[in-house]
Amino acid sequence: MSLDKIQMLRDKKAALEKGGGDAALAKQRAAGKMTARERIEELLDKGSFQEYDLFVKHEIHDFGMAGKELAGDGVVTGTGTVGGSPVCVYAQDFSVQGGSLGLMHARKITKIMDHAIKMKVPCIGINDSGGARIQEGVGALAGYGEIFYRNTMASGVIPQISVILGPCAGGAVYSPALTDFVFVVDNVSKMFITGPNVIETVLGEKISQEDLGGARVHAEITGNAHFFASDEKECFDMIKRLLALIPKNNMERAAAEKPAEPRSVKKIEEIIPSDPKQPYDVRDIIRAISDNSDFFEVHELFAKNIVVGFGRMNGETVGFVANQPLFLAGVLDCDSSDKAARFIRYCDAFNIPIITLEDMPGYLPGVDQEHAGVIRHGAKMLYAYSEATVPKITVILRKAYGGGYIAMNSRHLGADFVFALPSAEIAVMGPEGAANIIFKKDIAEAENQDEMRKLKVQEYIDKFANPYVAAGKGFIDAVIEPSETRKALIHALSLSKGKDEFRPVKKHGVPPF
Repeated sequence: MSLDKIQMLRDKKAALEKGGGDAALAKQRAAGKMTARERIEELLDKGSFQEYDLFVKHEIHDFGMAGKELAGDGVVTGTGTVGGSPVCVYAQDFSVQGGSLGLMHARKITKIMDHAIKMKVPCIGINDSGGARIQEGVGALAGYGEIFYRNTMASGVIPQISVILGPCAGGAVYSPALTDFVFVVDNVSKMFITGPNVIETVLGEKISQEDLGGARVHAEITGNAHFFASDEKECFDMIKRLLALIPKNNMERAAAEKPAEPRSVKKIEEIIPSDPKQPYDVRDIIRAISDNSDFFEVHELFAKNIVVGFGRMNGETVGFVANQPLFLAGVLDCDSSDKAARFIRYCDAFNIPIITLEDMPGYLPGVDQEHAGVIRHGAKMLYAYSEATVPKITVILRKAYGGGYIAMNSRHLGADFVFALPSAEIAVMGPEGAANIIFKKDIAEAENQDEMRKLKVQEYIDKFANPYVAAGKGFIDAVIEPSETRKALIHALSLSKGKDEFRPVKKHGVPPF
């Protein structure tokens, strides 16, 4: 073969790999951002990236686009490995026409998504784009639609990860919203349907991009982002950690590691206070029972009254769902129900057993919650737990009151095993409220009402606010000592590995979205 042709190939590749050119790449770096190719190199194992469709060109001739070269049409696509495991990846290149999306740009993305679905490997999308390429008109809109369709088809089949490393505006935001996990970086990520200029024009309200749709807004307030990082390198390290904990597709289990004892020196009986009104951090419980005391929290900054995330038990990945007494006493509300339900459904789709740690006084009362649709949102958890066929194990740590008791993976929703600690309180409502209702007359007629109320509260506790009544009805499989928790969970998980559960034949259910 002619050496000239080989050199021509090298020259063409070198030119295209410069994206929008040295000046545009320098501007990207000056803004504190990596380039598209640098991001892929940082994410993937060294030397593993294989690029595809480098020579793809746009086909637009209007509005000054005729003959205009856009390197790779503004997006880099290919395959590689993370921790030795294969992935598909694409990264929008902001140095090329602002990373704007046209039809060929979109088709590069849909091609690599199709490849990921066929090969049953995770797909990672790095978003950094000014939005639809206006010069392409409906072609750009068609491109978005084709991406959204594939996001939906891939849902529950392969893990889909979105990384927001720049602007992601307008219709572009719906692709990340359709994926499993969204990563954002402080002062870098921006997501919104309509930008500040449109809001000011239409509503007369002034707001910055950061305050409207910055990383912290989506991690703390909207819940659109699952992971928040301080810089891009930390973000990529977090993605690597996540990929090590989840399976490559819905036909496999997550790769196991060598079992390890917890490193935490805290004992469960010391973590849970004797006073049932005193809060504690439920993450200490998780670290007291998980391998190496390792816990990778999802949605850490959103709806803090519930905690969800991944850990390992006896080397195997599990999903933890736990009420958090540190925030709102661990009650369920609209946001926490949404957060937990989505995580439960992810675990079920990808064969990850679910461990539920329960300590909550019920649903958050109030007009705001009722009008926000807490009935509909709360029903999402009931639906998710009932629908799930993976091993489902619950430990009642302390409070399990009212509808919350049912919602937190109770026996009645199909839990495989339910354990309770001696500190568990299982009742229709809290002892104080129940005593005021049940013994209203006795208290009202008493000479010393405060003393009578205390006596009746204690009577209710003795009769109902303990694990033994529920255990006596078979709703709890075993009341265990705190020190036995890890052993009981590992035994239950081991026994559940071959679990097979019947479900009625149907196209799909209709969850309370």
